[in-house]
Amino acid sequence: MTALRRFYLVRHGETDWNVAGRLQGRRDIPLNSLGRAQAARVGHVLHQLAGDVTGLTYVSSPMSRALETMRILRTTLDLPMSDFSHDPQLAELSFGQWEGMTWPDLRRRDAELVKQRELDPWSFVPPEGESYAQLAVRAGAALDRIPGNAVVVTHGGVIRSMLHARAGMPAEEAAAIPIRQGAIYVLEAGAYQLKS
Repeated sequence: MTALRRFYLVRHGETDWNVAGRLQGRRDIPLNSLGRAQAARVGHVLHQLAGDVTGLTYVSSPMSRALETMRILRTTLDLPMSDFSHDPQLAELSFGQWEGMTWPDLRRRDAELVKQRELDPWSFVPPEGESYAQLAVRAGAALDRIPGNAVVVTHGGVIRSMLHARAGMPAEEAAAIPIRQGAIYVLEAGAYQLKS
């Protein structure tokens, strides 16, 4: 029997593309100044939640916005800044050809495809992208490889996929729920709690 594990899921801090409402996906967009402050805040929240943070495993998406969030978070905890691993399967959902666009842009350019997505946001695959269903498989495999309780710095799409796959949130709700920056989604025993 597998021991219960706790995952502290952290969305990277804010970027200028978040502010502009652009779909980032696999584009490597850096944190802005608010994003760096959010990363430090998460470090303080994690210390309050977990107490002894030295026994946790730390894993990040390889994208720069997640790596920088993890480095700042660890610095806030007085841990070595770069002593963590990263896993490419924790990268953000690929929006394919839609990356860099805003939803208003897409409603003008690809109105029919946007309507299809609205009917089934969990299974819809953007042109040359991937669905939340596909993301849940690869991100779930990444979590399964992590030993013990862990801090995972990743992306909104990855957290949405895990809220469905690991906490039972209905797929349509999970695909649409806003994922906060500067907060922690504690995933354990088939449920989650939002801490900020």
